[in-house]
Amino acid sequence: MNRLNKYISEFQISLSINLKLVTHFSLYCLLLLSFLCARANTKFFLGIDYLEQLNFTVLKDKKIGLLTHPAGKNKEGRSTVGLLVDSPDVNLVALFGPEHGIYGDEKASVPVEDKIDIKTGLPVFSLYGKFRKPTENMLDKIDALVIDMQDVGVRCYTYVSCMRYAMEACFENKVEVIVLDRPNPLGGEKLAGPMIDDEWMSYVGAFPMPFVHGMTIGELALWAKKTPGILKIKETDRKKGKLTVVPMIGWTRSMTWPKTGLVWYPTSPNIPSLDAVAGYPMTGLGAQLGSFRHGIGSPHPFRLLSFKGKKAEDIKLELDKIGLAGLEFKIKSVRDQSGQLIEGVYIVLSDWKAWQPTELAFEMMRLTALWESPNPFEIATESEMKLFNKHVGSSIWWEALLKKSSSIPVAKYINEWNLDAQQFRNQVSKYLLY
Repeated sequence: MNRLNKYISEFQISLSINLKLVTHFSLYCLLLLSFLCARANTKFFLGIDYLEQLNFTVLKDKKIGLLTHPAGKNKEGRSTVGLLVDSPDVNLVALFGPEHGIYGDEKASVPVEDKIDIKTGLPVFSLYGKFRKPTENMLDKIDALVIDMQDVGVRCYTYVSCMRYAMEACFENKVEVIVLDRPNPLGGEKLAGPMIDDEWMSYVGAFPMPFVHGMTIGELALWAKKTPGILKIKETDRKKGKLTVVPMIGWTRSMTWPKTGLVWYPTSPNIPSLDAVAGYPMTGLGAQLGSFRHGIGSPHPFRLLSFKGKKAEDIKLELDKIGLAGLEFKIKSVRDQSGQLIEGVYIVLSDWKAWQPTELAFEMMRLTALWESPNPFEIATESEMKLFNKHVGSSIWWEALLKKSSSIPVAKYINEWNLDAQQFRNQVSKYLLY
């Protein structure tokens, strides 16, 4: 209840209502009463569901922009775009799209152009094209930007970066930000991997946090709003910026995705399933450089390992020797998108509680440095090195890989990063809403 009280205080401070004090107070009481009543009901609701329950009161009398993607749906599977368009209480005037676009049909790392949405007739401003940060021209059409995007709980996934850039632009241009909260599919208790060094902050590392951060997108927004230095804008703009977080109802930090009862909608082309969500922090970094492949293009993205010049049996033998907590490995043959039969090592997540989400990725990097000659980390181009470190975030780890030694103490690094992650959790605890 203390955490709820802290949230309500933040909600009252951040909720921007341009009405007389008495009207503001009445609306606040309505929101508070609705929130407490909803909390008393054990059913699970997303931020968009709670917004619907409030009859979109937070959006009343405002020109609204919506930043979303295909996974932006309510618990019944209806898109947030459709809900806002069809509501007589909402004046939706513009759409904003992140990487992959609002319908998820754009390829990774490929710029997306502005367009007119054929379904709604609304302008769609791309935030992964010519501009990553909304321009003044984009924002002068709206009073508030609603953000409804499903994150995967990993620092380098660009939707949270898109949110940060959008918050900066909105606060600079006196546009309110309204974040509809969603679950972290890795739960709210898993934190893993290194903190990011300042020199490697980028669009794939826009927040100073562990690789697996254990926060919801709403909590990240609140933390960024209330903490100096996270948003790269003037302090006066940050302090005056208006943020509303519409919370989930019934979510707890120990809840994994299946416990929510929600369907998983692909957040991007290579994250089609919950298996891929868990695989992303497990293998994504491990295949950044070198000959490891992690199943992209197969039915098991981020879960099927292969290595050029190595048999699946050899890879499995080496991984079994390491003894990674919570994981088992099985040899599996599948057909890739071209129909070619490929054999690899499938990763089985056998014990969620024991599982360390990033440990396998760093063992993959160690094996890459050991197995390949020349060491791919030693011969990496400057651009490859920078991209790698922007994702991983740790110069110390990069230096360890250059030694090409089988004795790189991965467990030692994991333990140190876990301590750093706990310090991070302590620092952000006052911004955790659940």
